[in-house]
Amino acid sequence: FPFRLFPLRERGMNWRAKPLTRQEIQAFKKSKEVMQRFIRAYRLMLRFYGIILINEETGELERAENWAERFQNLNRFSHNNLRITRILKCLGEMGYEHYQVHLVKFFLTETLVEDTLPNVKRSALDYFLFTIRSKRKRRELVHYAWQHFRPQGSFVWGPHDKLLKYR
Repeated sequence: FPFRLFPLRERGMNWRAKPLTRQEIQAFKKSKEVMQRFIRAYRLMLRFYGIILINEETGELERAENWAERFQNLNRFSHNNLRITRILKCLGEMGYEHYQVHLVKFFLTETLVEDTLPNVKRSALDYFLFTIRSKRKRRELVHYAWQHFRPQGSFVWGPHDKLLKYR
């Protein structure tokens, strides 16, 4: 059967790939080898996007040396946004929620603060943000996005009255 690098419990674009079951996810999480392969695959995809995992413990990221060239690719081909959404969802399934948070914040920073990925901005706000499982972390990231979004009055991803009071 077709192999998926970042399998999910939902159907993707490849109609032949079977969705994962909860039992399969639990078996993956128990296998040290599978989890190491998963991190290797994550590092590989990050490098493809011009990003480096600098701390495997925390999930902290930074731009790779070839980031400008790779970001050009990300800006030009929107199908990458679907893959990134898939990776983010899979990170959550596999128990790497802290990796999710760093990856979403990385994209929010690059799209809203650095303006290096203008064509990824909508996906970062519409999809990437909402893959975050932790409600608290998701709220933190929505607040971070709101702080950096311009014009702030056009921000539609959270109620402005609550964002103003957020601590």
